[in-house]
Amino acid sequence: MGRRFRGGWALRDCDFALPAGRITALVGPNGAGKSTLFHLATGLLRPTSGDLRVFGAEPGSQAARDRTAFLAQDKPLYPRFTVDETLRFGRELNGDWDHASAERIVRAGNIPLDARVGALSPGQATRVALALAFGKRPDLLLLDEPLADLDPLVRIEAMGLVMAEVADRGTTVVMSSHVLSELENACDHVLLLKQGAVRLDGDTQRLCDTHVRVTGLADPATDDGLPPDVDRATVVEAAVTGRQVHALLRHSDWSPAEPWIVENPSLEDLLLAYLRSDQPAEAAGAAA
Repeated sequence: MGRRFRGGWALRDCDFALPAGRITALVGPNGAGKSTLFHLATGLLRPTSGDLRVFGAEPGSQAARDRTAFLAQDKPLYPRFTVDETLRFGRELNGDWDHASAERIVRAGNIPLDARVGALSPGQATRVALALAFGKRPDLLLLDEPLADLDPLVRIEAMGLVMAEVADRGTTVVMSSHVLSELENACDHVLLLKQGAVRLDGDTQRLCDTHVRVTGLADPATDDGLPPDVDRATVVEAAVTGRQVHALLRHSDWSPAEPWIVENPSLEDLLLAYLRSDQPAEAAGAAA
């Protein structure tokens, strides 16, 4: 599946299938195609090549819209509406609307129902927007950097709200975020895009378990500082700092002959290594 604009391909040969009932982290640098993917999944854009399906339905069709909720970074809300009017608006637009759940999410944040949306803090506005999304009772919730403008404490609160609602309903969530550290405990699947292609796709725990971080004395005879017996096809990233080399390897059975620190990476370390790596997408795809 791909999408081309006048300036070139935003997504190209982008093939994946996301697991239902799980939280997927959509990761990538600016311009990687994340927002384009969201717009394709909601039917706001059409693929230039290939095909995309949401629960077997075409994005933008009634069948897909009924099961999908999308929350963009700018959280489009009507500032002149009260919170109560906003929730009633959501009820009018959605047939399978859970007003009690939406109101519960708002009240849990101590937000007065008669408050004007335009007078809310960013954290309160985010909670109202999430109440609208979950009130729709979606099977698929797409979150495009909805927490980007929040301070760390409010981000944690909002993330906890998402995780609690997902646990109760089994909603499939795709969440884009540049704050990699917050994905560690929230997401159990990862889809990493770079230059419009899938670079990494898989279960977070399995990906971390099938990679190793190694640290040891740099070999001055090699360009990357790693010993000659390391299979370079398994090297995601290697960097020499002073006399030491730090590297991330995938699917590697290399057993160092000298004292080396060998450990599984954290999700943040794994994602950063792939974001910095200049490997072609085909080589990186084997890691999933």
